[in-house]
Amino acid sequence: MTLAYVGLGANLGDREAMLRSALAQLRAEPDMRVTAVSEFRDTTPVGLLDQPRFLNAAAAVETDLAARELLDRLLGIERSLGRTREGPRFGPRAIDLDLLLYGEEEIDEPGLHVPHPRLHERLFALEPLEDLDPDLVVPGRGPLAALVAGLQSS
Repeated sequence: MTLAYVGLGANLGDREAMLRSALAQLRAEPDMRVTAVSEFRDTTPVGLLDQPRFLNAAAAVETDLAARELLDRLLGIERSLGRTREGPRFGPRAIDLDLLLYGEEEIDEPGLHVPHPRLHERLFALEPLEDLDPDLVVPGRGPLAALVAGLQSS
């Protein structure tokens, strides 16, 4: 079993209901088990600032799936909840599920980058991970606590 971490975010409609629906679908997936969920955080948009605030969280998931298979399941959940890829990059979305970490692996393949390529720059993703495991080390980037501290002091 591999311990993976999934980031969840939404900024359209009933954000909390959407995150809860995504978590319910994650829990219903075969070959994976949600072991913990962070608190939900109301966050400021990053990238495209002129949009509604986000609600973000993270989930710890134990799985036998390969990283690519896990990502495909996450994208399927997004589609089932109405996510489309229209509009500007980093723009508003009903739901966003990101594969943040997959064990201690570093993966760089077309369409699959783990750790998530901007994870180390985003408090909205790092702080929920800290809820789940404050001693976590982000492969190739270092201790989670140091990454969080560095962004909080900026």
